[in-house]
Amino acid sequence: MEDNSLPLILVCNDDGIFARGLKELVAAVMPLGQVVVVAPDKPQSGKGHSITLDLPLWYRTSHAFDPGVTAYKCTGSPADCVKIALYKILPRRPDIILSGINHGSNSSINLLYSGTMGAAMEGALHNIHSVGFSILNFAADAGFEDIAGYVRQITSKVLAYKGSDTLCLNVNIPNPAEHPIVGIKTARMCRAMWDEYYEENIHPNNRKMYYWLCGKFVNHEPDAPDTDEKALSEGYISICPVKIDYTDYAQLDEISRWEF
Repeated sequence: MEDNSLPLILVCNDDGIFARGLKELVAAVMPLGQVVVVAPDKPQSGKGHSITLDLPLWYRTSHAFDPGVTAYKCTGSPADCVKIALYKILPRRPDIILSGINHGSNSSINLLYSGTMGAAMEGALHNIHSVGFSILNFAADAGFEDIAGYVRQITSKVLAYKGSDTLCLNVNIPNPAEHPIVGIKTARMCRAMWDEYYEENIHPNNRKMYYWLCGKFVNHEPDAPDTDEKALSEGYISICPVKIDYTDYAQLDEISRWEF
């Protein structure tokens, strides 16, 4: 039975309903309120803020979690999961939306491609405080040791936030197996880019060429002290607040003076 006195916490991800990071996130925030999970039925990494327009969506109850956790799997993208949760599943408006814990970094330019952050930004569009959590480890069995306390602390701060603006936070966590976590830092998005190429291969079944996107992450400001990449390299969890408004205000006034 729903307890309206507790904060309602919607949890989503992009790695799918069975991902370990999702289970770790749910376990970390269970003491903070009533948790409802609505997550993709299969991995949806790299889907960004995409939504499904050309196919019907369905959702079903999921038993991927221990008894006491209400969970649903959805055939759509992470943003679809948030939408269908808000419009069809949840009994009331959630107090916070959490996405993750993603297996892999969503710092710097990666947040633009991220399904994890797509879900968080969808929440922010609805004026609901939202947080995307990611760990710098792509492995399915990534270690989440010593992370739960930080996740719970950040979530508690957002739940207690009384400011007038809607929060949307991109939180990235160093891999504890490689770098002990030394604290939390707020940071800006690092200017970086992927140096990309397509690897060509011939499919063994039909002998047709296929292409696999590959690349190397290149940090264009490695010495800047205030970026998320710098904070992560020093063992800090980075918190980068992001906005839905993409307007380049520095150029707005200049372009408005153009004559057409």
